[in-house]
Amino acid sequence: MKHLPNLLTLANLFCGCVAIAYLLTAQPYTSMSLEGGMPTWSWVYGAEQIYWGSIFIGIAGICDMLDGAVARALGVSSPLGADLDSLADVVSFGVAPSVVLYKFLWIALMSDKNAMDASMLGMAPAFLVACFAALRLARFNVSPNPHKGFFTGMPTPAVGIFVASLPLVYWYNPWGLGQLFNNKWVLYLIIALLCWLMVSKVTFFKLMPAKWSVGAAWPQYLLVVLSIVSFFFLHVAAIPAAFILYILLSLIGPKPKETVVAA
Repeated sequence: MKHLPNLLTLANLFCGCVAIAYLLTAQPYTSMSLEGGMPTWSWVYGAEQIYWGSIFIGIAGICDMLDGAVARALGVSSPLGADLDSLADVVSFGVAPSVVLYKFLWIALMSDKNAMDASMLGMAPAFLVACFAALRLARFNVSPNPHKGFFTGMPTPAVGIFVASLPLVYWYNPWGLGQLFNNKWVLYLIIALLCWLMVSKVTFFKLMPAKWSVGAAWPQYLLVVLSIVSFFFLHVAAIPAAFILYILLSLIGPKPKETVVAA
């Protein structure tokens, strides 16, 4: 049983790798079929692969949440487990989301009527998310113990889940919001904001509060209630909406007496 947390961490990493594999196969390709004895070529756009890439990043997030909970329940911890968790997180919530944004930038750049191919220089900024996620996690590994109940800087799993929700919004297109991601400047703004949030000094409350009293945990209660209610109006767009709400509640909610870096 003592190895269960590490197994969940490895499951997190496994799901992140599967997500990347799905996303890399989402590139449009041609398929040949025979009609009347004559070969016919058609485009296959791989949209379903993007969908499943998002799903596996979400599963990785669940595994990441469970490994810490199980470790605390079993009363086990080790430097190996802490380092393994960071390595898994940088893949599942750094590299995989970067590939999502890379694909979106490819679509946005190729939507130009004069585009023959998308420049790598135009798509490369997507991988800044992976770089800043690695920086944030490395900073966590050498920082003092975190203040109970708070993070300093946006936790990488939150960034990963937010980016993973974007293909779902693009797929279902509630309220026409999916069309926003055809604009490269919207994508560049998202990348810049996520990178800054991860290494900022802004404090964010943990979803599991130190105390469950209404006075201490009202941001958590409000986040959960409003996220559930918003789902009936926004469908999958409720996920990025919850991310934005999390930022706003962290800005106006209770503050720790002292802040340190956490992941």
